[in-house]
Amino acid sequence: MRIFFLGNNWLGWQVLKWLRSGDDEIVGLALHPEAKSKCGKEIYSEIDGTNCVVVDGSRLRDPEILEQIAGLRAEFAVSILFGYILSAEFIELFPSGCINLHPALLPYNRGAFPNVWSIVKKEPAGVTLHYVDRGIDTGDIIAQKEIAVDVTDTGGTLYRKLEQEGLELFKQHWPAIRAGTCSHISQPLNAGSFHRAQDVAQIDEIDLKKSYVAEDLINIIRARTFSPYTGAYFLHGGRKIYLRLALSDDPNEEKFEGERD
Repeated sequence: MRIFFLGNNWLGWQVLKWLRSGDDEIVGLALHPEAKSKCGKEIYSEIDGTNCVVVDGSRLRDPEILEQIAGLRAEFAVSILFGYILSAEFIELFPSGCINLHPALLPYNRGAFPNVWSIVKKEPAGVTLHYVDRGIDTGDIIAQKEIAVDVTDTGGTLYRKLEQEGLELFKQHWPAIRAGTCSHISQPLNAGSFHRAQDVAQIDEIDLKKSYVAEDLINIIRARTFSPYTGAYFLHGGRKIYLRLALSDDPNEEKFEGERD
């Protein structure tokens, strides 16, 4: 199968590496601009030396870029943690469809930072493979797996769990997706939740004069303990003092687990 791949982050790198080990051909690759890229060099290294065409992922609505992608005659598009909304014109270029791997248990936590909101709002956590439609994380579900959120999880450790489970979910279901025999389960669009990237700003500032339920405050701080993000803070004399939380069953354990640059 001729595939157009859109990826970012460690999980995007690992899925691309796995696809490259099989019989499918990666004919096109969309990457984030360098300022927004994570593992971009590693992702590019997987196709370096091949005939794969690389495009700027921020320009997928440009007519000339769409024309270039159409010329690749890719049958399928695979999106892994890609941070740009895909247009109908882009999706329609691929006769076998376009799928996305989202680190949330859809319909909960559509959009950004699902690992944060599963801790702060105690919504179910998980990973979902779904078809891409004109909405944001609203397409038909192919497969998903719920992931338990432990009381010691931070935003960072939960995210790493979601990455690992997402990779396994993709490997498990790709043969059926490729063969066109996978599930198509419509999402209940009036259920679940949606968050924009900027929504975390509403919880990041800890008001020193405000009363919090202890559990809620702990959940905010641990959810925003997620390198490289700065996370929760309080103001003191005009300065922002940032907070990180280490949680462990072992009183001698001090390091922050699950963080990867």
